[in-house]
Amino acid sequence: MESSTLTGLLTNVAGKFPDRRAISVSNKFDLTHARLHDLVERTASRLVAAGVKPGDVIALTFPNSVEYVIMFLAVIRARATAAPLNAAYTADEFEFYLSDSESKILFTPQEGNEPAQTAASKLSIPHVAVALPAADGDLKLSSSHAQYESDPNPELVSKLVNDPNDVSLFLHTSGTTSRPKGVPLTQLNLVSSVKNIQSVYKLTESDSTVIVLPLFHVHGLMAGLLSSIGAGGAVTLPAAGRFSASTFWSDMIKYNATWYTAVPTIHQIILDRHLNKPEPVYPKLRFIRSCSAALAPSILARLEESFGAPVLEAYAMTEASHLMASNPLPEDGPHVSGSVGKPVGQEMAILDENGKPQEANANGEVCIRGPNVTKGYKNNPEANKSAYQFGWFHTGDIGYFDSDGYLHLVGRIKELINRGGEKISPIEVDAVLLSHPDIAQGVAFGVPDDKYGEEVIQLIASQSMCSSITIMYNPFVRRFTINKKISHFVIFSPDKLCSYPKRRVQHR
Repeated sequence: MESSTLTGLLTNVAGKFPDRRAISVSNKFDLTHARLHDLVERTASRLVAAGVKPGDVIALTFPNSVEYVIMFLAVIRARATAAPLNAAYTADEFEFYLSDSESKILFTPQEGNEPAQTAASKLSIPHVAVALPAADGDLKLSSSHAQYESDPNPELVSKLVNDPNDVSLFLHTSGTTSRPKGVPLTQLNLVSSVKNIQSVYKLTESDSTVIVLPLFHVHGLMAGLLSSIGAGGAVTLPAAGRFSASTFWSDMIKYNATWYTAVPTIHQIILDRHLNKPEPVYPKLRFIRSCSAALAPSILARLEESFGAPVLEAYAMTEASHLMASNPLPEDGPHVSGSVGKPVGQEMAILDENGKPQEANANGEVCIRGPNVTKGYKNNPEANKSAYQFGWFHTGDIGYFDSDGYLHLVGRIKELINRGGEKISPIEVDAVLLSHPDIAQGVAFGVPDDKYGEEVIQLIASQSMCSSITIMYNPFVRRFTINKKISHFVIFSPDKLCSYPKRRVQHR
């Protein structure tokens, strides 16, 4: 069972690399793999003693902290299900997610989380505050419910065997067209994805990274944290509990980072910091990874030029326990511009609406199957019927394989813009705008229009002054719109694109 569970993999790592660093809290303390394993076992025993049973859903709302990492691993070690939640949710949002996941307990940092606690109280869910005062001590659990403050008794979990089918992680999709869908992921799903990530990026015990993405999201959790420690490598958590451009490179240098993974917005912030306040020296990185949104070619080129490392674009989604495809390391193959790479560790096909595989360069729906893919959405037979057809999980993304087997994404089925009968892929529009060297980010979407039914809107974030963007880009856009027989195009130019709506595909 150890090879088919995440907890088994981590137990093996703790035995193989007991004295190697696993987790650092920047400028505070380090935990070795053996120490992390011990803390997880001891904390899991306290959960079992408190009455946590296999299958119970445990909500976790934390910053990127060592307490979160220990609690997450302890919950799944106890054969329960971890449900990480964004600490910035409102009370109403917490109430929905706590209720929809059927959470039994809410864990927060020692300072608490008022909106989460308000929602939990309304739902009669016990709250437990967590702190790790020192690296050589136990977690401090504080609650008005005395059973959660019991002393550790590792014997309670010593004979507890994790099963590959244990549901270990419960997340929600972004829900652009409906309410968020619950995605249960098993031990087998998680360990399969971790091994896929380790394989394509050749992660080993010699690798180290700094976590820049939130660990309540599948990208940061799977690609940043679990794949690293599951390889015997190390991660560093920023002292602030979140990404900070001012400390990123000092942490990368101090903790000998060999790579990092981020979304395009973070890459842009890192580049801006480099431009305005460059470091005297940068670490020698094996690679930089980008996922969860389209990366502008100009940004990719600047990253490689500035930091001397290949930038590898990838494709992922929650239902696949994150990774689905990636551009390879340079020694394993070329990077193909505009592509998210080749499938990694799972079957992938481009199918037409009748389930027939498409030939190279022909568009269809991207479909996957493999041990990393969820078995189905929670309590949502309609969504499951739509997603699981012809023996495949249907991602809802439109794409094609080129003649070399690289995947290119074109759009999402439900996001095609119907402008006067002309079906327009927003991702294709994005690709044209992002190919302009002065555009950092761009997102296209449809809005209601009396004449055409829908009109195309493009939001742009640029290095240039906002007042000059429309004049600067209109000729560039017009070349594209003529080819598509679109006579009208509207451009907004916000300073911060992240404050505007984005398509679901860009949140992955």
